[in-house]
Amino acid sequence: MAAADWTQLPPELVESISKKLTIFADYLRFRCVCHSWQSSIPKTPNHLPPQLPWLMLPQSQPNQSHRAFYNLSNSRVHFLHLPEASHRKRRCGSSHGWLVILDETPSVLLVNFLTRGKRRLPPLSAFPNVVGFDYSQIGREYVLRSLSGELYTRSLIQMRDSFVKKLVLSSSPVEDASFTALTIVNQTGDLAFCREGDENWSFIDEARCYSEDVISFNGLFYAVDNHGIVAECDVKGPSPVVRIIQTPRLDDADMRYLVNSGADLLLVSRHLDVDHDIVNDDANVNYRTVGFDVFRMNWMGPRWEKVENLGDRMLFIGENSSFSLSASDFPGCVGNCIYFTDDYSELNYESGVGGYDSGIFRLWDGMIQALPPYPRNSGYQVHWPPGSLPLWVIPNPC
Repeated sequence: MAAADWTQLPPELVESISKKLTIFADYLRFRCVCHSWQSSIPKTPNHLPPQLPWLMLPQSQPNQSHRAFYNLSNSRVHFLHLPEASHRKRRCGSSHGWLVILDETPSVLLVNFLTRGKRRLPPLSAFPNVVGFDYSQIGREYVLRSLSGELYTRSLIQMRDSFVKKLVLSSSPVEDASFTALTIVNQTGDLAFCREGDENWSFIDEARCYSEDVISFNGLFYAVDNHGIVAECDVKGPSPVVRIIQTPRLDDADMRYLVNSGADLLLVSRHLDVDHDIVNDDANVNYRTVGFDVFRMNWMGPRWEKVENLGDRMLFIGENSSFSLSASDFPGCVGNCIYFTDDYSELNYESGVGGYDSGIFRLWDGMIQALPPYPRNSGYQVHWPPGSLPLWVIPNPC
């Protein structure tokens, strides 16, 4: 009996099989089997669910055009040509697989690290509180207006490094041409947004100071303050519509994150403590994460309810737009955990020593284990260049 010639499968059957694949790497391998299979299915799959994220690693040397990414699924490091995120560039978030890149110009650039697709957003000079910009005024290129009405100046580097705290997207710019971007302005606590095609950023005046974190959830943006009070922002109409969700105040925490977890909106509280194991010659205080608390929004309250067990959910938090995945969808992964990265050392502490503060928090016993690239108890120190703290990024071919 002659062996079956799999290359002669009907194209519609090959396409049907390909749509059963849920891992992007498996889809690529399937497409590479032979020329006939490759020609039977699209280069870019549109059916894939969210993928296990890669960890974008700090840039070890200046002037490199490649960036290293740690793949959780196979414990490998991939080097990708990504000059847009090279030396002297700062990332201020990742959302739907797109990096947010700032440099020493007013440019705000979105880059898909997997496809190298690009989109430009309105520049930093187009924020409402920026009243002037002039390259010739070296060291004070930007003129800004404070909340009290006073004018002050900022340099190109200062604006790159500290003006924007975080930027998130409503969706991938490729999947949704009418996507919206929303950002937290670092010093004032303002929320600003722009839609595809806008030339300027607009403030959401009623949501000022809800600046701990922001997320896109069920077609709306949600922002939270340090007490757990939430601002629901609908920016689809001609003017923003804001609803304040007045929950009972939570106990103090050092940092808060909002996470979209299936049908639930979660709030993660991060607790830091002084790290006495790190000796810093600069005499700056260094901190380390010691624990987390997780809460689920009860919309009937409304109130935050403590979550003791996440089941098989994995939460990924940091400078990225926070998200969750089901561990059962990814062999070898463990649920009921928080995968976290350091997203505070760079701005809050001049020492820059703190990239060690990444890890996996286990809710069932409160222990923190190391992420593979970063041992927590080795006693070593690393100086991260500006814009180079580790960052979760979801591989997204769209």
